[in-house]
Amino acid sequence: MKCSTCQAKAAIEIRRHNAAFCGPCFLAHLERQVQRTIESEKMLAAGERVLVAVSGGKDSLCLWEVLRRLGYETTGLHLDLGIGDYSPEGRKKTEAYAEAHDLPLQVIEVKEETGFSIPELAGRTRRPPCSGCGLSKRYLMNRAALEGGFPVLATGHNLDDVAATLLGNVLHWQVEQLTRMTPVRPASHPRLVKTVKPLIRITEREAVAYCLLRGTDYHEDECPNAAGATLLLYKDIVNQIEAVSPGSKQAFYQEFGKRVRPHLAASETVTLRECEACGQATTGEVCAYCRMMERARQVTVRRGRVTRTVLEVPPA
Repeated sequence: MKCSTCQAKAAIEIRRHNAAFCGPCFLAHLERQVQRTIESEKMLAAGERVLVAVSGGKDSLCLWEVLRRLGYETTGLHLDLGIGDYSPEGRKKTEAYAEAHDLPLQVIEVKEETGFSIPELAGRTRRPPCSGCGLSKRYLMNRAALEGGFPVLATGHNLDDVAATLLGNVLHWQVEQLTRMTPVRPASHPRLVKTVKPLIRITEREAVAYCLLRGTDYHEDECPNAAGATLLLYKDIVNQIEAVSPGSKQAFYQEFGKRVRPHLAASETVTLRECEACGQATTGEVCAYCRMMERARQVTVRRGRVTRTVLEVPPA
């Protein structure tokens, strides 16, 4: 098979584009796809400082490398979740990349910040680990961007991620979540920063190939908490459809954005206010993160026949 661009020996085939590329042409193709996404969705402005959420995995390091090569001013943000052997390895890969390319990196240790690692938080609140993890990451990333004066936060969600999430939301008709499914979430409140997903035209397989060809060392293991997650089932389903009908994955997500989401957005009537506990944006008096943390700090105390619930003192 020959490269569709230069006719050299191809290294990777991308069936949805009916094309194949050699290594150098594929790298240029992927970077061009990301730049087109940024421009078409008006994600980033020239000279705008970007905070990049980096876990140490293939997608986030692919994103950071592409943005760096495209000339954007980036700072990495890594959240150490305190998950067994998984978190130290992700942190190691992230710090190594930042050091190798002389890029600024901010690391937040979740346990130091909140008093609980993600596994401890799940045990304390009795909610699925991915639920508490996702809520914590969204809250801490937004706060870090605000405190650092970054106008935009970039995450490494790829085409597989957004297509699988869309399928799950459609199957259960989760209208509120569908309304929020957009490549760009604008700063709709002074306590929110704009969030963007520049890799929505890039598949997981392509992100892996990009890292390998660029020599970017990434954390290969999946989070142990993700085992059995429904999202993995949805990813498998959309990939099976893609194997039979190349391009379906991208069409599914893009056509939703063009044909359906505008109607949902037109009826969106969310009023945001500041959380009475922390000042972050929320729809209620107290944000979901603060409610979760309050529950996590509740301790049941038994003295004789008397049982009562008290709150632990949060970390300073």
